[in-house]
Amino acid sequence: MAFDCVARTHVGLRRKVNEDSMLARTERGYWAVADGMGGHDAGDVASAKVTQALQTLPIVYGLDELTGTIVSALKKVNQELIALAGSAEGQRTIGSTVVGIAVAAGQFRCFWAGDSRAYRIRGGEIMQLSRDHSLVQSLIDAGMVDPKEAHLHPNANVITRAVGVTPDLEIDIASGDAIPGDRFVLASDGLTRLVTDDELAAELASKPPEPAADALIETVLSRGAPDNVTLIIVTLN
Repeated sequence: MAFDCVARTHVGLRRKVNEDSMLARTERGYWAVADGMGGHDAGDVASAKVTQALQTLPIVYGLDELTGTIVSALKKVNQELIALAGSAEGQRTIGSTVVGIAVAAGQFRCFWAGDSRAYRIRGGEIMQLSRDHSLVQSLIDAGMVDPKEAHLHPNANVITRAVGVTPDLEIDIASGDAIPGDRFVLASDGLTRLVTDDELAAELASKPPEPAADALIETVLSRGAPDNVTLIIVTLN
């Protein structure tokens, strides 16, 4: 199974530092996006540590074995970030979301912690593979917030899970099939807060990946880009 990968990141229009980080190990069939937690110290350090750890994974054989090494690496980074935060003066959190996808032998594994998202687009239909670890998602699940109005909630930026926040990090994993023509998208919330799922699917259905990625970044910028924005588009051949 062969892959084409297009990746883009932009600091946005209001931030001075890009706290997003991304990883493309196309030759090994896995990719990730990490978003340093806004409002916390050293978010760029946290997201970089996440992707650096995934960059240097040992060679293993089999999708489940690869996923296992990814989870182990993230849990190690989690402990490192907690120790780093504890060594600094004053109480602070150094954390990052993470979302990624690994593909092999007609299957995918999606892994995540936080509200950066993964999608699969097949035949023009878009499916969100990850599920936000966020306060608003919890309220949606409880029937207290309409999903269509979630982006307007005053606590829309509050996440409930991330690397570097609690000693016992839990990584969620979703599995499914992967066939030629599928496109997987990984994105930080700098994209998903400003671009709807339908808009994302429409761009990828109407354009090749490179111009689609550029158009999505331009859309975010035209809408004010209050946050860093990062996306990876992986096409299966």
